[in-house]
Amino acid sequence: METTSATDMLLSEGVILLGAAVAFVMLFRRFGLGAVLGYLVAGAIVGPQGLGLVGGGESKLAIAEIGIVLLLFLVGLELHPARLWRLKRDIFALGLAQVVTCGCVLTAIIFYSTGFTWGAAIALGLPLALSSTAQVLPGLKSSGRINSPFGEKVFSILLFQDLSIVPLITIIAALSRNPADAGGPPGWMMAGYTVAAIAGLVLAGRFILRPLLGLVGRMGERELFVAVGLFTVLAAAALMHALHLSTALGAFVAGVMLADSPYRHEIEADVEPFRSILLGLFFLAVGMVLDLRAVIANPLFVLSMAAILVATKAAIITGLARLFGMSWQQALGAGLLLSQGGEFGFVLFTQAQGALLIAPQAASLFSAIVTFSMATTPFLMLFARRFEFARSKDRDDLPGPEDAPRGSAIIVGYGRFGQTVAQMLMGHGFGVVLIDKKPAQIEVSSRFDMKVYYGDGTRIDLLRRSGADEARLIAFCIDDPALDARALEPIAEAFPQAALMVRAFDRRQVLALQDIQLAGVVREVYESAICMGVQAMETLGVPSTEIEEVERQYRENDRQRMALQIEHGTLLAAKDLMYRPGNSMRLLSRGDGEEA
Repeated sequence: METTSATDMLLSEGVILLGAAVAFVMLFRRFGLGAVLGYLVAGAIVGPQGLGLVGGGESKLAIAEIGIVLLLFLVGLELHPARLWRLKRDIFALGLAQVVTCGCVLTAIIFYSTGFTWGAAIALGLPLALSSTAQVLPGLKSSGRINSPFGEKVFSILLFQDLSIVPLITIIAALSRNPADAGGPPGWMMAGYTVAAIAGLVLAGRFILRPLLGLVGRMGERELFVAVGLFTVLAAAALMHALHLSTALGAFVAGVMLADSPYRHEIEADVEPFRSILLGLFFLAVGMVLDLRAVIANPLFVLSMAAILVATKAAIITGLARLFGMSWQQALGAGLLLSQGGEFGFVLFTQAQGALLIAPQAASLFSAIVTFSMATTPFLMLFARRFEFARSKDRDDLPGPEDAPRGSAIIVGYGRFGQTVAQMLMGHGFGVVLIDKKPAQIEVSSRFDMKVYYGDGTRIDLLRRSGADEARLIAFCIDDPALDARALEPIAEAFPQAALMVRAFDRRQVLALQDIQLAGVVREVYESAICMGVQAMETLGVPSTEIEEVERQYRENDRQRMALQIEHGTLLAAKDLMYRPGNSMRLLSRGDGEEA
């Protein structure tokens, strides 16, 4: 009976939460306000402080914090060593300056304007320095500027903010007035635990996880990749939790140790849906635990502090971005984009409440302040876009052809065929992402210092993770006769800006690709076979002029045959346009077999 009751409650609350989430997210997206606000409002309305349709916000928040863990894991996966090194100044100088400056200024504002203790002001002010990754990154992607100098500076700041949650949690723990926390291990021991745990995770990743992923890759079971990806995240987080450390740190380290793995894109594509669902549940739970009565009792304080937060961060970030080489217009655009509070603020306020630094009412008030600041973001994004697309006077920041963006071209299949295509593109300076689903090919390529990522390049989610939204070309160089127009049509619709090219196995596959607009279709052995035919005639002593004429005739006949086969939809069309024993040097041009 109890099991049935629990099941009924789970089903009923799940239907209410998901129904409210779908309705409000669709509504808020319709008006350009973003999904995050939709989740927050939905949770506040159906939660115990609203209509009371769903209870247990705290327990749901604890479960949904796995969404934050998965978000940190995906942030770690972005830290490819080459990109990290290229952005090191923006990440560790501009990002550090933003978090420290905004955190200190906001802490001082809270201390001198509210009467909170210094410990409480620090626990509230430092989290407010963080911005909303969940809101800003989709906006950058939709504007097509994620790989531009402007987008990379904004991304670098967001990345450092995500990294700074770990030291911020440590600071709050050090200020804790909770006797249970005081009875925990001393700081030096926690530092030792942290170093040992990180070292253990790195070693486990190199000697256990990577061989395991190679084994799964050879088996070709996608479900196992999902299981291994989730196991990696949860195991790393569980290890940190057992040592009384940050679960977010464990997930981040797990992501970093796989950032250079050839299986990165496959894992990222598999984990992303779970991250999206759990992060949505996290925002729903945050809305449920908001103390609306406290907000209603202090509306002026909440609204004025939200305005001060937005104005202060916008001004500071604009000034810092200007110091780091951005034009005034782009610096102001960056300041407006990053002026809101972020989702990690909710986590840190809960941490501060548990450490007895702030009361539950204060946590609710400042969670509401973050929520209202996030409500301004969609409007500020529209205003900031004018500055975001402004051209910088400093032309040195703009990438040249030799420094092409990472996503200029995606090569799916790095075998004999794909290697030639990729080498020619890289020879011209284009950035190329290489994808292959054969572990043996990936291992061989790594010996030549060539980075090839594991995954099924016909999957839209994996292509998107590989940068297909910004790619100008996607070339399918795989040996797959089943790749036809039906398989490619969803990819063409998902990435309309990218030209598609296909390696065709034979004429049948060329016919199967006619219902979709492609930039090019190349039969895999056509040119090499002609080349060998020419060499064969040279070996047999045929004069060069006759060789050239035979090649010209053959190419023309083949072109006509292909056109007629496409027109009639059968390989039997124009079969008379073929050389046979005894009819050499015929100049055939029509499908009726008559001589030209």
